[in-house]
Amino acid sequence: MYGDLTVSGFHSSARLSLAYFALIVSIVSASALEIAGAKFGAQLGTMAAALSLLAATASARKADYEHYVRATSWGRWILIAIPLCIAAQLTPLPLAFAHPIWASAHDVLGDLSLGPITADLGLTVSALLLTLAAISSLGVTILVVRDRGRAELVLFVLAGVAAFSALTLDLHRLSPAVAEAAATSELATTLAGFGLILNLAVMQLAAERAETRHSLLRSIVLGLLGLVGALVSALAIFGLSGTNSAIAASFGIVLILLILVIRRLDLSPLAVGALSLAALIGAGIVLTFVFERSSGPVLLRLVPEMGTETRAALERMLADTRWFGAGAGTFAAVGSIYQSDAGAILTVPSTAASIFAEMGWIGLAALIAVSLIALVRLFFGALQRGRDSFFPAAAAACVLFALVQSFAGPGLLRPAAILCLSMIVGLGLSQGVSQSSSR
Repeated sequence: MYGDLTVSGFHSSARLSLAYFALIVSIVSASALEIAGAKFGAQLGTMAAALSLLAATASARKADYEHYVRATSWGRWILIAIPLCIAAQLTPLPLAFAHPIWASAHDVLGDLSLGPITADLGLTVSALLLTLAAISSLGVTILVVRDRGRAELVLFVLAGVAAFSALTLDLHRLSPAVAEAAATSELATTLAGFGLILNLAVMQLAAERAETRHSLLRSIVLGLLGLVGALVSALAIFGLSGTNSAIAASFGIVLILLILVIRRLDLSPLAVGALSLAALIGAGIVLTFVFERSSGPVLLRLVPEMGTETRAALERMLADTRWFGAGAGTFAAVGSIYQSDAGAILTVPSTAASIFAEMGWIGLAALIAVSLIALVRLFFGALQRGRDSFFPAAAAACVLFALVQSFAGPGLLRPAAILCLSMIVGLGLSQGVSQSSSR
């Protein structure tokens, strides 16, 4: 009997290792290929995420399931609601709920009484598959990084990938002949923000390990690697990116430092509440100032400067957007209708503007709500976690950076950034709950 249990445990561990390996492959392949300009990076990353989900599902035990339930207690319904909302856009509905182009087609042809919300079925199906891949990556990450050693390796991989992306941006801006053109600059800027925060977490990991019985030499090496990654990322985000991206990264840094100060000083709950409230008020003042520096629609105030005609076309497109949007992933298809130049296509100004145009007010409000819920969950997880608090702290800082950055640029729409953020959040959620009771 004990032999059978040992063999069963071995196979379960092997399948979980396969899920862990596939998870690493998904983020490395998607990021490296997309930075290199390859067209199949997103597909390969999606397939690797699907493989990791299958392996994790086959190997999950009761303790893994209980850990997943505890880690996602903040809102498991969100992981189900998001893909269902996108799938609903593919369903024929009365024209009052559908995109205006279907109503126009009905006026011309006179034979359409129903129509899907989305303006392009194929693009929305692709967006749905990418969403499922991101949710799969988040769930698998929660399972495989229960082990602290695996959690550290995932942190190192994410920090390394993000720092490498920041390095490509540094090389491109300093020597344009070395790196590819601006097709990857928005992605590199987003990953550079993640890289700065994650490498700060690596440095904190090294400091925490040096204070315990771990090897001092190993801690020094890790600290130096984290320092190099942080400097490379800081150069990309503060020196070579826009002001609004730098502000978004500053919010993330302030949050991770706030958590560190609270833990190191061992503040009372009252002091923590007062300090957090002061930080929240300060963040509100800064954001108010940033948004009021320019005029026009709120969704276009933080984006880089653009031509007058392009801005007018974007404003018309956003003004025509209904509560349910034009369909996930369809910004380019719908934008071609509003662009005044023949054959031209409107480029996405920011992630927030794209989500609003594709998913409507409901989708944008849901995005902000989900981000704030995850941020609060990770923040309190970091305060309660102990010496491994840098995992949820870094994840919370990355979520805050992503939330602000979503109004400043479209980098978060790239598959590599989506998969990277899902793994970061999964890492923070998994390590943000106590492990003792789940084993």
